[in-house]
Amino acid sequence: MVEHGSNKPIRELMLQDNKLIQARKQGSKLLFAVGLFSAFVNILMLTGPLFMLQVYDRVLGSRSNETLVALFILVVLLYIFMGCLDYARSRVMARFGARFQAFLDETVFRASLKSAIVENNRSKPNTGLRDIESIQSLVSSPAAFAVFDIPWTPLFLGAIFIFHPLLGWMAVAGGIFLLIITILNQYLTKKKVIDAAIMSSQANAFAESARQATEVIHAQGMQSAITNRWKQSRDAGLEASIHSTDFTGIFTALTKSFRLLLQSAMLAMGAYLVLKNELTPGAMIAGSILLGRALAPIEMAIGQWPMVVRARNGWRSLEQILAHQPEPTDKMHRTKPKAHLVVKNLGLVPPGEKKPTLAGVNFELKPGQVLGVLGKSGSGKSTLAKALVGLWAPVAGEVRLDGELIQNYDPELFGQYIGYLPQNVSLFHGSVAENVARMVENPDPELVKTAVTLAEADTLVKSLPESFDTIIQNGTGRLSGGQKQRLGLARAIYGDPSMIVLDEPNAALDADGSQALNAAIKTFKKQGKIVIIMTHRPMAISECDMLLYVDGGNQKAFGTRDEVLSSVVKNAKDVTKVIKGGKAS
Repeated sequence: MVEHGSNKPIRELMLQDNKLIQARKQGSKLLFAVGLFSAFVNILMLTGPLFMLQVYDRVLGSRSNETLVALFILVVLLYIFMGCLDYARSRVMARFGARFQAFLDETVFRASLKSAIVENNRSKPNTGLRDIESIQSLVSSPAAFAVFDIPWTPLFLGAIFIFHPLLGWMAVAGGIFLLIITILNQYLTKKKVIDAAIMSSQANAFAESARQATEVIHAQGMQSAITNRWKQSRDAGLEASIHSTDFTGIFTALTKSFRLLLQSAMLAMGAYLVLKNELTPGAMIAGSILLGRALAPIEMAIGQWPMVVRARNGWRSLEQILAHQPEPTDKMHRTKPKAHLVVKNLGLVPPGEKKPTLAGVNFELKPGQVLGVLGKSGSGKSTLAKALVGLWAPVAGEVRLDGELIQNYDPELFGQYIGYLPQNVSLFHGSVAENVARMVENPDPELVKTAVTLAEADTLVKSLPESFDTIIQNGTGRLSGGQKQRLGLARAIYGDPSMIVLDEPNAALDADGSQALNAAIKTFKKQGKIVIIMTHRPMAISECDMLLYVDGGNQKAFGTRDEVLSSVVKNAKDVTKVIKGGKAS
């Protein structure tokens, strides 16, 4: 709890345990080292001006070759030392960026997967890793050193004041002018940079969705229409990017021109003071060099401003993404649950929606029971499936497995305790064995074979070129919908889950596939597992003990198979004959 007397910003208090803050704190020692190196580098930047001052005021006046050689040797040594320090800080900064990225990569990837569910938008591009790269790129770029160099600007301006107050005030006025330009640049280009990034992201997302639907595009003769749509989006993003770059270019050119003009003005003022015997020629040259060094970090920041904006937006985006990835707590249930499911008054609103798509659902299943969930398309069957496996959190009621609320289980462990076959089966780039074993490294061959056997997918796997070692290229290969469905079922039952949820499991199966599915469900019943099947096909409920009928998101009937069929299906006798006679529908 936050104390009322705390002076910490609320935002910082909310983020104090955030991974971003942890990543920043983890690299604090490296940043301290960079700051220390930068201090020496900036002090050594005085080498050039001081050398000029000595050459013009001492060497030329005394015509001493020995003094010139000694000064030059000293300058060479100092510049070598400065170069080593500059190289060292660039290496340390690069490693800070790499450590920052390595620390966040896994967490952000997991959070990005979670946010796709929370936001109910899987088509949204995964920008989390790109956000990390934008921050890492800024950290590893010269623009990052401007942050460490700008605090030393007063040192160089103070040195100019030592030469002559008039030169000092001229340098301060120039610095203030550049600061104003920097603020204007940030204010006027911010929206343009963000708009350009959004348009570019939209074009890339459209291109990715088109690539995934390439078969439909070619089969339906949509190539020209899709290409034109993508080209319009791409051109809009390119135009926004050019406009943003042009606008930033105005400030960059203005800054550079003004700095050169200011240095010339400094020389002119210095020459005037020399003529009045108020300044030495060496101080005149040294003052001009110091001015350029004082203003260089500001000019660098303005020139790299689009990169700064992208990194800042990336940081804010990561804050939002990581909000979907809470750290597991010790209170989370971690033991494997028994097969006992209780659903009470369940109500659910899909993420991003306002109206509930499921309400008032109540049922209980005990070990070895199979429930068939019937309903028209859009009645809420898939919504119920997502609620049962913990993808979507209920807004009312509760789902308990083995007496424990499912949200109290460790999310990753809970996923290993249950099996889930969605309507659209997704496989991943890897071997058949790895896909069945849920992409774990070095899967147990016996567990994989057991899952494939239970899913009646033995013949399918043996027909593949390298059996279990066959690589599924890009997650699809040349598998048909029914083949993917069977491998998806094998993955769902891998590892002896307590509960198995099947959403339209026979949608892509033929008659033989449906019979194999029923045989697998019969085996699950004998093993004491809970099985829930979302379907609208009579053949899929032949092994069901109980039926739940939903319509418009509301539970209309629940009971034994024959009771529910009699109450909600007009031709219940015909359906029963199909089920018992094994006649596929």
